[in-house]
Amino acid sequence: MEPREFLKAILYTREEVDDWFTGKAFTRSKYDSELGYLFRSGHYRDGIDGSFSSYDFDGDGSGPRRTIMHAERPCRINTYGDSFTQCAQVNDGETWQEALAAHLCEPVRNFGVGSWSVYQAYLRMKREERRTPAEYIILNIYDAPTGDHYRNLVSWQRILAGPNNNFHIFPTQPYVKANPAREEFIECKNPCPTPDSFYNLCDLDRVYENFKDDLVLRVMVARANAKEKTAEKSYDDVASLARAHGIEVKVNSPEALVNTVELILDKAAIFATMCIVEEVEEFAVAHGKKVLYVLSYGKDRIANMIRGGRRFDQEFVDFLQRKRLPYVDLMEAHLADFSHFKITVEDYLKRYFTVHYNPLGNFFAAFAMKNTLVNMLDPKPISYRSRV
Repeated sequence: MEPREFLKAILYTREEVDDWFTGKAFTRSKYDSELGYLFRSGHYRDGIDGSFSSYDFDGDGSGPRRTIMHAERPCRINTYGDSFTQCAQVNDGETWQEALAAHLCEPVRNFGVGSWSVYQAYLRMKREERRTPAEYIILNIYDAPTGDHYRNLVSWQRILAGPNNNFHIFPTQPYVKANPAREEFIECKNPCPTPDSFYNLCDLDRVYENFKDDLVLRVMVARANAKEKTAEKSYDDVASLARAHGIEVKVNSPEALVNTVELILDKAAIFATMCIVEEVEEFAVAHGKKVLYVLSYGKDRIANMIRGGRRFDQEFVDFLQRKRLPYVDLMEAHLADFSHFKITVEDYLKRYFTVHYNPLGNFFAAFAMKNTLVNMLDPKPISYRSRV
């Protein structure tokens, strides 16, 4: 497979784009010129036991998810991130923000959006902190094989996700180019910053010209060639890409091809997040804010660690410790929690997860981060004061 062939298979039709902009199809999301997309309010059958989940976003996506507990009180905690911040697959009142708010007796805003990168969360933080500022910020970073670290590098989500999804059109988005070997970190705006420019994604020549050198495209083409047993088509390109990222390796087999593109992506993704966190900290200092980083994980990552595996993001954890930044590691919280059970890994994870956290999982996450958050808050929440 060649890049042009790959891109041809994921082009939008003009009808698809028309339907997205008018809300006739791909109804979960809506276009945003800076961030790529925001989510709409909706009612979807994705909850526990086959139930529907209700999602209400202020301004139908332009604001936070509906705030319920203590919404009438001043808010000093804003939260940002992807679907593990948005709390996909549960109702508005079942999020970890609402569990925290109920316990702290003060509201906690939820600005999470599913499938976002750390970079998108950071850009939204800068936007929202101008409109509805808070002294304390929780930045939730989700780790999975296609999680927030990787999405930093994604210019067009459809390259990564493919075309088949009835809920989400997987649009273009702001992204970064990152190369730790060169200490290169370049911030790039949404490639389609106007509705008119979005229609260019229906034209193969324009799409190819825009994305032919895209890192994620080159990785996905290599993966496709390895899968289709035409790996040799990508050997030279991936070897060149590896050298540019400071990796000296022979790419002469399908296994070497896959391992090399994963290594390139891993190193660039983690480096990108570290650079973004440094920008978050600069922003926080300049605006008198304090940031708590929360590391969340999919159930496959947790299962791997319980069984004695190695964590993918150890370099990032080491970075947070080296910088002495406050963080909550939900991986460690789950490992400690599992030690109290005498059940299988699968049965343990069913307690807390559908694909995302179920209501009990969000409660678990809230109370895993509660102590660190309370220690940061000044003055203490009402529930931690001797006098109200």
